[in-house]
Amino acid sequence: MKKLHRQLLVAAVLMAGFAAAFGSYLLFAPDDRAGPGLGVRPAADAVPVRASSHRLTDPQRSELTVVEFLDFECEACGAYHPVVEKLRAEYGDRVTFVARYFPMPGHRNGELAARTAEAAARQGRFEEMYQELFATQKEWGESRDGKRQVFRDYARRLGLDMAAFDADLADPDVAARIRVDQRDGVALGVRGTPAFFVDGEPIAAPGSYEAFKALIDDRLDG
Repeated sequence: MKKLHRQLLVAAVLMAGFAAAFGSYLLFAPDDRAGPGLGVRPAADAVPVRASSHRLTDPQRSELTVVEFLDFECEACGAYHPVVEKLRAEYGDRVTFVARYFPMPGHRNGELAARTAEAAARQGRFEEMYQELFATQKEWGESRDGKRQVFRDYARRLGLDMAAFDADLADPDVAARIRVDQRDGVALGVRGTPAFFVDGEPIAAPGSYEAFKALIDDRLDG
């Protein structure tokens, strides 16, 4: 637990620095293409959760919704991942946890990782790829080289249909699906990752598992 707490403190520092460095860089661009070094227009109809959003838990009677805008290459997101997983295990029958894409500029493979997860989602395997990308983040994150083949290896390891995976990875509709989340995030004020929303309200990323758990308990009991 002490190690996890230290990781979250490091994550908070990283996230603050990253947001400061790239916040103004991300905001708007003359077009709505997404990718390293490009921004997106904010969505006029932005919402924290859409029908198409990836739900990591889907309780029969959801009492609360926690949304995370994330970048698979973001070290702070990687540090928060075990916290989110622990919260999912504890509250998955009461709380809907939602993952939304928000690859940040400056991450060479962030947008590609998001498309990798979405291509896996088309074969019903979003959860597995989501876990794989975070579990292996230290192996490919922060690289200046493209990791397409690495991500293809993950898809093969998960037993995906590789012809379909390759086609989906290159499909403009998959890239557009990533931009939907980015445009919602920009419109909702997301400037760095991870960015959390609880029942539609933005919250400061809690500094520990205990703090996040207390926040959820307070909302559930309130």
